Amino acid sequence: MTLLRAADLALAFGSRTVFDQLELVIEAGERVGLVGVNGAGKSTLMKILAGAQKPDRGELQMQRGASVTYLPQEPEFAEGATVESELSVTHGPLRDALDAHARASAALEAGSEDPRVLDQLSAAAETVEHLGGWDTGHEARTLLDKLGVKDWEKPVAQLSGGTRKRVAIARALLTRPDLLLLDEPTNHLDADTVDWLEEELDRLRGALLLVTHDRYFLDDLVDRIVEIIPGAGVVSYPGNYEAYLAQKIQEAELNVVQRHKRDRWIKQEVAWLRQGVEARRTKSKARIVRAQKLMAEKGLQGPKTAALRTATVPRLGQKVIEAEKVSKSFDGRLIIDQASMILQKGERIGIVGPNGVGKTTFLRLLLGELPPDSGSVVIGKATRVAYYDQQRAALEDEWTVYEAALGEQISGDVRRSEDFIELGDQRVALRDYLDDLLFPVPMQKMRVKALSGGERNRLLLARLFLQGANVLVLDEPTNDLDLVTLNVLEGLLLGFRGSVLLVTHDRYFLDKVATSILAFEGSGKVIRYEGNYETYKILKAQGEAQRRKPVAAEEKAAPQPVAPKVQRPKLTFKEQRELDGMEAAIEAAESRRAAAEATLADPVTYTRDPHLVPLIQRQLTDASAESEQLYARWQDLQDRGAKQ
Repeated sequence: MTLLRAADLALAFGSRTVFDQLELVIEAGERVGLVGVNGAGKSTLMKILAGAQKPDRGELQMQRGASVTYLPQEPEFAEGATVESELSVTHGPLRDALDAHARASAALEAGSEDPRVLDQLSAAAETVEHLGGWDTGHEARTLLDKLGVKDWEKPVAQLSGGTRKRVAIARALLTRPDLLLLDEPTNHLDADTVDWLEEELDRLRGALLLVTHDRYFLDDLVDRIVEIIPGAGVVSYPGNYEAYLAQKIQEAELNVVQRHKRDRWIKQEVAWLRQGVEARRTKSKARIVRAQKLMAEKGLQGPKTAALRTATVPRLGQKVIEAEKVSKSFDGRLIIDQASMILQKGERIGIVGPNGVGKTTFLRLLLGELPPDSGSVVIGKATRVAYYDQQRAALEDEWTVYEAALGEQISGDVRRSEDFIELGDQRVALRDYLDDLLFPVPMQKMRVKALSGGERNRLLLARLFLQGANVLVLDEPTNDLDLVTLNVLEGLLLGFRGSVLLVTHDRYFLDKVATSILAFEGSGKVIRYEGNYETYKILKAQGEAQRRKPVAAEEKAAPQPVAPKVQRPKLTFKEQRELDGMEAAIEAAESRRAAAEATLADPVTYTRDPHLVPLIQRQLTDASAESEQLYARWQDLQDRGAKQ
């Protein structure tokens, strides 16, 4: 059943067409991912579908009685709102039904004998039950507790950006809408909270339209991808994110074939056109016009992607950055407790952990922006650091895009020659470099404050990579980037000749880029794991299981009720043969597990063969499972054989 239909939508800002003749249909209960490059109009389309913005042309049709909840990138709250006031009653219809029930109850208590009052009371009670029941406050508290929000009575204005986002997510989930519109819901959320949100949305009964840069999130949740084409409309692809990529590959292969055919046609037309005046007199005027247009086109061009590039990377010395037993407290609260870390040449360390545990504080300690309470930080003499601040403080709102990339403001009465930058062994005009980053010359005159979040992020990254650093310190660089630019950034970091410290909650990004993980686990505890994010999860789970083993052994050693003896059958000849070969089988499985762990622990794996990492992770999981099964079988056969 069709829930929403958008027909012939068009929107332009000045001379820039955001989209034109856009058609979109969302069915009841459908899960749709909305993708596209920054500036294609994803957030704008979400606002139009939510009724928060009007298109220049087109219409929206919504199923009668259907409810829509919209969660923007930056959530909005009423002035003076508290967490409790926002979540106790989460949407208008439920509030209206509760008010109607209260009025009818009060009328009956006052002695009203009007039969319509009873009907109103019954109808209001039925509506309340349908919209979520009477005790929404209890459900809201449960949700907030899972999201790590404890300040129930605190004004929303006093909360951090991450906590405000959590409150907004809880508010959106509690509305139980027929259509939930989420614009970058995972921004500012740690990986564990993203996992939890993924499970909550998976249980959602209504339809979902989702904009996110979290590719695992897209892959696990949606059953259709809609790609918005800049200046045009949308293209729909059935399946999740992985299926979408597979279809894009098929499209690209088909386009190559079509491009070759078109190129041949162009060559034929151009050759004919150049035969001379006499030849052209014998041909139709239409064919002449068509050939001239083909010459102007210079063949087909695919959609442009941001071409992030780095300046020349200086050589690193033997010592890059070393921290030894560093501790830091604020207002008596221990944030970092004797944390040690050595960053070596070529390493890309991913830093993970819940919000507020000290990840950014640790970066500032490493960079010398904060003094440690104890311990020491040493930065190598040849180390040149470029720091990406998640608050994007390095961008001045009133500067133009060109000035922001240049790093200085240009006076209006000063004439200057073209600015150039050094990219490896190339000398490139700054205007051309910005054009490659999808900032065409007219856009380079725009103020930074007019840019979207993704465009600001891309500009700051471009400026960062021009600093000629050999150590990149990136604090949440993936927020607001489109999927194509994320892929470009991943490739750039994989080929970067220096070292990288990276704070991000993007699990997919960490799996592709990180060579080791520095995990902040609360109470100041910091542990390093070799390998990418998936390997970290495996090793962490194994460590937790190992720590639980002594407890299990003590419980097993406690006095147990004596059970009646059961006569177990003796080993058969076949089972005895199996037992005889079990030791070799266990050694082989353990050898495969050790080899996989060693490969994943080697940073070279992630630079030389990053595409093999998922396969090696599966081999590690399979070898571990096989080893445990063999041990259990060996123990069973050994016990039975000992009693023969």
